[in-house]
Amino acid sequence: MEWIQRQGRLLGLTAFGSMAIGAYLGLVWSPPDVDQGDAMRILYMHVPTIWTAYLAYFLVLVGSVLYLWKRDLKWDRLAGSAAELGVLLTALTLAVGSVWAKPVWGVWWTWDPRLTTTAILFVIYAGYLMLRTLAADPRSRAKQSAIVGIIGFIDIPIVHMSVLWWRSLHQAPTILQPNLGNAPLDPRMEVALFVNLFAFTVLFVFLLGQRLKLAQLEQRRDEVLWEEARVV
Repeated sequence: MEWIQRQGRLLGLTAFGSMAIGAYLGLVWSPPDVDQGDAMRILYMHVPTIWTAYLAYFLVLVGSVLYLWKRDLKWDRLAGSAAELGVLLTALTLAVGSVWAKPVWGVWWTWDPRLTTTAILFVIYAGYLMLRTLAADPRSRAKQSAIVGIIGFIDIPIVHMSVLWWRSLHQAPTILQPNLGNAPLDPRMEVALFVNLFAFTVLFVFLLGQRLKLAQLEQRRDEVLWEEARVV
């Protein structure tokens, strides 16, 4: 975690450059889809946002487990910071997905299994963030949040597998599971997608490092306030 915070400038420049390249590849260089036309270009943002959301929630899981094991608040800071980014990215996933759904499905929203489980994921971790505001004692807050963070991760494999377990309008995986009847992506589309996946991942790491710096300051403030409350 310390390395991420020290390399903020490098990560920020890398994120900016790769995002610019990814935008050009996705919006200009890659071809339109045969069936969906230019609407398919939303893929280059939709997939990276949910991928980085998954990454964020995995870090919430790791931070929660390590806090319960080590009782070191730095792991709680990691979990809380990652959760904030995960909720933001999940909201973006749902919003961008709705924009994509309108021209393709004819509606902004439908209670499709993938959409529904993703909405539940958003609610779980939004609740996790609300829980973190309730306890004044930093260690009590860290313990309660860690339990919810571990349990909440159960929804991740459900979201990912929902298009395979239930009848779904949502397209099944194309790259990770190419033998499910989906047409393969054009090689230029694959390049654009992977560049954007890299760009969003670097951006996520950069934002995580900045949020961790802020979390350290918040922790010091909360510890002082807790000690003052105990004295009174």
